Formats: sequence, structure tokens, C-alpha cells
Amino acid sequence: MLNTLEELINLIRDRKKSFNEVSYTKKLLDDKKLSVAKVKEEISELIEAVENKSNTVHEAADVFYHLVVYLEANNINIEDVMAELEKRKK
Repeated sequence: MLNTLEELINLIRDRKKSFNEVSYTKKLLDDKKLSVAKVKEEISELIEAVENKSNTVHEAADVFYHLVVYLEANNINIEDVMAELEKRKK
């Protein structure tokens, strides 16, 4: 299960390094305004889906994807986020 998240992170990082990549992910990485707009949009859609009890898993996946892209676009490493969460367990 967590392998999927790790693979997604690696894919996003590969796209970030690529200069010739033509993909939605690369577009989000290169356009920070678009990336933040998508995070806000997807969170809003998730909240609506939860309230309507429909399509929640799909919308949650969209939030995860767009959030990880946004973090990478802003040089925030998921490993640092995980380390912060680990500290909070205590």
C-alpha cells in the first residue's frame, strides 16, 4: 500500500528533474499558481464528496496527488513531513 505512495513520489520527482517532459504533473510543478489552485479545488471537492457520501475515495486520491505535487514544487520533502509526524507521536 505505501509502495504506491512511494512510487508516486518518485514519479513526481522524476518529472520535476525532466526538462522535456510534457505531462500534467510537470505542468503543475512548473506553475505554482496552478498547483495551489488545484490543491484548494481538490480539498473542496473532497469535503463536498464526504458531505454527500459519494466519490470520497476518488476525491481523497486527488487530494493526495495534488498535495504531493505541491509539496515537491515548493521543495518540501515528504520525508521531512513524515519526520514531523513521527515526532508528534510522542
